[in-house]
Amino acid sequence: MATGTTYSVKFRRKRQQKTNYKRRLNLLKSGKIRFVVRVSNKNIIAQLVEYSEEGDRIMSHVNSQVLKTMGWGYSTSNTSAAYLTGILCGVKGKEKGVSEAILDIGRHPHVKGSKIYGCLKGLIDSGIAIDCDEEILPDGDRINGKTIASYFEKSKDIEGQFIKLKEQILALNK
Repeated sequence: MATGTTYSVKFRRKRQQKTNYKRRLNLLKSGKIRFVVRVSNKNIIAQLVEYSEEGDRIMSHVNSQVLKTMGWGYSTSNTSAAYLTGILCGVKGKEKGVSEAILDIGRHPHVKGSKIYGCLKGLIDSGIAIDCDEEILPDGDRINGKTIASYFEKSKDIEGQFIKLKEQILALNK
């Protein structure tokens, strides 16, 4: 380990490459609530997070596993599930008074049409304002599950189940 007066140890999360502090500071300077999306192999986690000096306060939290309790019978890690997770997070956030947010994807790369942007589209469709380019959002066929249905014959009903669950989630908002 290096020693001396010119050596300083970096923050632990920066050493582990978990946090980009420069990007985080720019997000916090905006003063808006952050829409945090994290994607794993089996789940999608969406949160609306408000900054405070004592520590971040979570306004709304949704894990895509919740969709199974609502009747979703397919994977919780595809683009359709990400969209539904975003809608559900937005509905819960609107109940807490959130009207505007900014996207925080952490160290994930920006990929056009990815699950992260599917989740963002769901949040936008729930009524929360976020500035983004429409070109980066996934197309309707990916969100509705038509691409999944083309791979699996038994999943041809995914579009119908998607529409039913979307209406059920949006009914929570009324």
